Amino acid sequence: MNLTKLIQLFSANGCNKVYVKTLAANDNSKNQIYFGGSFDVLNIFPIGEILSEDSGDWKRMRFKTKLNFLWMDEQGLNYPAPDAQLILYPKYPEVRFSGFLKGCRNAPSDLMANRIPDRLLFLGVDNSRHVLGYVVAPESTLANEFNAIPNPEIEGLFRVLTFQHNHLIEDSRLKLLTELKRIYQKGWIKSKRLGLNGKIIPCESSNCGGYTLEAELGISANGFSEPDYLGWEIKQFGVKNFDKITSATITLMTPEPTGGVYVKEGVEGFIRKFGYMDKRGRPDRMNFGGIHKSNLMHTSTGLKMMLVGFDKESSKITNTDGKIILLSKKDEEAASWSFASLMKHWNLKHAKAAYIPSKTIKGAEKQYSYGNKIVLGTGTDFVFFLKQLEAGSIYYDPGIKLENMSTNPHTKRRSQFRIKSVHIPQLYKINEIVNLDSK
Repeated sequence: MNLTKLIQLFSANGCNKVYVKTLAANDNSKNQIYFGGSFDVLNIFPIGEILSEDSGDWKRMRFKTKLNFLWMDEQGLNYPAPDAQLILYPKYPEVRFSGFLKGCRNAPSDLMANRIPDRLLFLGVDNSRHVLGYVVAPESTLANEFNAIPNPEIEGLFRVLTFQHNHLIEDSRLKLLTELKRIYQKGWIKSKRLGLNGKIIPCESSNCGGYTLEAELGISANGFSEPDYLGWEIKQFGVKNFDKITSATITLMTPEPTGGVYVKEGVEGFIRKFGYMDKRGRPDRMNFGGIHKSNLMHTSTGLKMMLVGFDKESSKITNTDGKIILLSKKDEEAASWSFASLMKHWNLKHAKAAYIPSKTIKGAEKQYSYGNKIVLGTGTDFVFFLKQLEAGSIYYDPGIKLENMSTNPHTKRRSQFRIKSVHIPQLYKINEIVNLDSK
């Protein structure tokens, strides 16, 4: 096995990126594999449902989530490891990988069950959200070849290989910026999207700014949550002035509540209890909306948003059953979101993201142009989300309504957590505003 063949095997399995960890002697099936001192690894690998285990002892509290993990052999054949999982310990915090040998009929037990320092573990994510693994001994040709690569890209504890059509890309950031500069310099671009068949299709919906940008980057409108371009999440947001990109509102995620009256009595019962009559005078309609910030009572709904199980001083989750709640004046839980469910939603954010401003013309032919100043962020963590929520930078801004309430009640749901673009850098370990004119 050599590096060229390994890239071909991962590419043939639908991967365009490989994360490489140098394993310590303690990184084995008995002691688990250490994946880092934060939760940012959750934004690298696709995970299953997150389950909380609260033993009553904070030191023993943990989250668990399954990985759809397979070991790849030298022919590119894959063998499932059905018990593979990530274990998250909020006390430290840290994440460990376990169960990667049990139940797998062709697992590399000789390398992964023993205390051997400096093995290399290669991990890729395919188009079906499987995590593929391959491991080599420290003295192997592949290990020597990989370790000779100068200045590889770094994400968390991993060195990263990015490739297109079996060819290594030495700097995905530079390639991304080069493409974004080309798009910026094109000026106005007719609204469009790229179909799965590779053909350009006209686009007239409200979110065509993102589709048009993705089409320029060669990304089809598939609706998947995987990183868009060379491992970078591409986020477009509308502005009126390219010199003022810090005041835009960006929707981070739209999770439905997992508890409270909203779940127990349904959306209609929730609106009737905590909503208000339509302020524009539209008849037979109630709404539930407005910006709800942490520890502040909303005047229209009478609800206060609070975080339970998060210590803002230490920036740690102190209870794996923790949650965000909307609390009434009578201390009734109107709605809540468990940390476990929100962590899963936050996993759809990616370790590397580019935020690109756009302007639009809505004449006879809709057009978009894209700005020269973009925001790049790398390394995110669910704890960053909680910190900004506690600080009020992230807020709950729902658009929930009940129409025909006295005759044929009909509800519309829209729960969304939003942020102003000025605060986006606070969600990443490393962030920068890049002026494409200087590239």
